[in-house]
This record gives sequence, C-alpha cells and structure tokens, in this order.
Amino acid sequence: MNILVIIGHPDPKSYCSALAQSYIEGAASASAQIRTIDLGQIAFEPNLRYGYRKRTELEDALKEAQESIRWAEHLVIIYPTWWGTMPAVLKGFFDRVFLPGFAYQYRENSPLWDKLLAGKSARVIVTMDTPSWYNRLVYWRAGHLVMKRNILHFCGIKPVHITEIGPINSSTESKRAGWLQKIRALGSRLG
Repeated sequence: MNILVIIGHPDPKSYCSALAQSYIEGAASASAQIRTIDLGQIAFEPNLRYGYRKRTELEDALKEAQESIRWAEHLVIIYPTWWGTMPAVLKGFFDRVFLPGFAYQYRENSPLWDKLLAGKSARVIVTMDTPSWYNRLVYWRAGHLVMKRNILHFCGIKPVHITEIGPINSSTESKRAGWLQKIRALGSRLG
C-alpha cells in the first residue's frame, strides 16, 4: 500500500512527530511504501491570499505534496487540537493544496461537485489536552467533523478513521510510550 503521512504540527520535535515515526515504523514492517510531508520542515505561504478569485502559484513543496497525494492510497494525518481544531499551518496546507481541479471540481450550473480524491482512505491521529468524553459531549467533536466531513469526505476520501490521543498535558511518560506502541500497531495493520 502507498501511504502518505502528513505531520500537521509546526514543531518537528513535537510528540506528533514521534507518533508519526511510530506509525511509519509499523507501516514499514508491513512492507508499505511510505512518503512523509512534515509541515514543520517545508516553506510555503499558508494563506490563500486571493481566495479563488485569482490563482496563487504553488511553491515546489506544494506541487510535490499534490503529487504525493495522487500517489497515495491511504493518507495518515497527525496533528494536535488547538482551539478545538487543527493548527494554522495544517489549515493553510489544505487551503493551498486541496484546490478545485485537484481535490474537487464543482459542476457547471450545478450545486454538486466531483470528488477527485475518491478511492483513497485516511487515518487521522489527533492529540488533545481535552478528555475524549468532554470533547464528545460538550464540543460535539467539532474539529474532528471539520476534518472528516468538511475536508476529506468532501474530496471523496473514505473511509476516514479518527484516533484520539490524550489528554496529553496530564500524561505520564509511560502513557506516552503506550500511545506510541498503539500507533505503531496501527501502522503495522496499515490502518
């Protein structure tokens, strides 16, 4: 399987990066072909400065990202929850890369669209400081829904499975080591 791991934390030394490395190790043990995009390591303008009114040329790193997304059968997106959703660098990545003609295309004279990334699946691994039960009952998993429904499903990526890791802020070293093992096992099952 061709797997693309996207690390959506701006700090390349974050726990999200450790989770990504664990997933990669597990997937490699299952003979997957793996590519990685670490948003903390590439330079690009995260703002879609003109919206869709005027085209903004893609930086080379974003052109390579689109090629890797085309290549991938399965996307693994790893990021922390900040203010209930993804970090700005990851949102900027989606704004700049998941463009009309690449990820989706509206049909002429129709409210419907073509989902150009159909046939791909995704695993979203999200770290949080909020307990899972609180995120579900109070916030209704709003950030997860944006990622799953409003971005990935919109472009045809299904199924999308979400793995929550946390609360991080009160976790022990042994708990974090256990989460790394859990993510390595996910990778070895190519999930």
